[in-house]
Amino acid sequence: MARVEFHKQKTHSIGWIIAGLLIAFLLIISSIILLFYPFASSEKEAYFQGDNPILFEGKQAGNAIIENDSVYMPYTFLKEYIDDSITFDEKSNSIILTTKNKVIQMPSESLTYYVNEKPVQLHFSVFKVNNGEKYIALEPILAYYPIEYSIMPETNAIWLKKDGEKIVHGHVTDKKINEEKLRLRTDSNLQSPYTVQAGKDDKLFIEGEKEDYYFVRKENGIAGYLKKDFVMKEDLIEKVSITHEKEEIVVPKIDGPIHLTWEAVYTKNPDPAKMPKMPGVNVISPTWFELGDSSGAIKNLGSLDFSTWAGEQGYQVWGLFSNAFDPKLTHEAFKDFETRQKMIRQLLHFSQIYQLNGINLDIENVNPDDGPLITQFVREAVPYFHEAGLVVSMDVTFIASGNWSAFYERDKLASLVDYMIVMAYDEHWGSSPVAGSVASLPWVEANLQKLLDIVPNDHLILGVPLYARLWAEKDTGEVSSKALSMSKVQEWLTENGLTPAYDEASGQNYAELYLEAEQTTYKIWLEDELSLSKRADLAMKYDLAGVASWSRFFADESAWTALSLKEEEGQVTKK
Repeated sequence: MARVEFHKQKTHSIGWIIAGLLIAFLLIISSIILLFYPFASSEKEAYFQGDNPILFEGKQAGNAIIENDSVYMPYTFLKEYIDDSITFDEKSNSIILTTKNKVIQMPSESLTYYVNEKPVQLHFSVFKVNNGEKYIALEPILAYYPIEYSIMPETNAIWLKKDGEKIVHGHVTDKKINEEKLRLRTDSNLQSPYTVQAGKDDKLFIEGEKEDYYFVRKENGIAGYLKKDFVMKEDLIEKVSITHEKEEIVVPKIDGPIHLTWEAVYTKNPDPAKMPKMPGVNVISPTWFELGDSSGAIKNLGSLDFSTWAGEQGYQVWGLFSNAFDPKLTHEAFKDFETRQKMIRQLLHFSQIYQLNGINLDIENVNPDDGPLITQFVREAVPYFHEAGLVVSMDVTFIASGNWSAFYERDKLASLVDYMIVMAYDEHWGSSPVAGSVASLPWVEANLQKLLDIVPNDHLILGVPLYARLWAEKDTGEVSSKALSMSKVQEWLTENGLTPAYDEASGQNYAELYLEAEQTTYKIWLEDELSLSKRADLAMKYDLAGVASWSRFFADESAWTALSLKEEEGQVTKK
């Protein structure tokens, strides 16, 4: 009995061994087949998400709305991809767009929008809110941006194209090909999911390539990878070309470099009959206009008599508008579109009354978070000022931290205004705990170089001080100062029998006096013919648009020729 059982067991083991070998053989063969002849994936993956997908730069970038044949694009999309200066004004519930020549206000759910305050009627709302998201009608804004669009069949995708884009055309070859190989894949292999089935002679847009695959798009907007062997690339390369009629605005120009001086007007204007000769000066900027309250009312010290006199002398007049250097007041007045427009309208009105040639914007001491509000004000003001024939300049500081500097968006502002004037002084300000130059020459040049990385030299005017600070350092360590005009400095030197000496570190003449009775050391770094001519040299060295001096009151006769940017006039030999 045991013998019989032994033979049965042996026969059973041989059968299992043979079967196992066969299975192993089949597994090896199938693995080889899968390795060299992989089966295509039949998994389909949706290419677009949601209704009316936006196709932009080769990918979906959100979703649009289509209502009564009008296409609405999300405000967030337009701001991120088309124009980051588009803004929403909460108080007026409006979208604000600006171009070099126009300010466009689009009130919510209104059939009217405004271009430079002129109404434009539509049969549909240009701006609407849907499920809490803001949308802007695409058709009206095509006139302001280099974009065009088409609605793709089957998917209703909105294909947005930018000027200059190149579109390469192709089609599926007429070869006999298995259907699964003509599926557009999510990656450059047959094992990846597919997005859509292509067919014989289907038109394609070729947008890229990876290994032996093209990344192609069908006419319905759905895209994916297709083997190059199955695509016929055509010679047709379409270039998107969008042109808008340019509205030229002629702004008064000045022959040669600008030589501006500010006229500080605090209570009343100077008597023109008593104004000194200022050879070389071609622009006067009187400080006439100042923000008065949070409603946007502007204080006005303008004088038509002064403007008339200036014009007769050959000077342009650029009226200065300041924010009163009050950060809280500035925030309240500049945060709303309607208030900004009110300020702009007043300045335009003043420019007509006083026959101005330009506006000088002197916005200072602003909370850094409010910097974009200042930029938006300038963005909205410049089209109106240019339309009125006004030159637009803006005063800025060198790049620094704090309320007096950090808020300036210098790169954006430089692209908006005609000139940017850098107030290259107050290296040591009036209440500085350390005595020093108002603007040493090395300090000015080093900071000027940094600014020129942002602001084009032909847009930049170098602001120079015509005053010096007389510093009093008491033996106790207390430090104070007072500003002196050029003539007052000379009087002080003469009264004390002092002869200034050249200070290499500052590039200026320097004088010092110790008075035992007062236990005080007096120090002064001079703004004189030497230092001013060196500043003019800096403007010429960097090919700047000109110079501007603060302020006319502090100057003596030597200042104007020293600041001349014409080499043949009054140049001083430098030490």
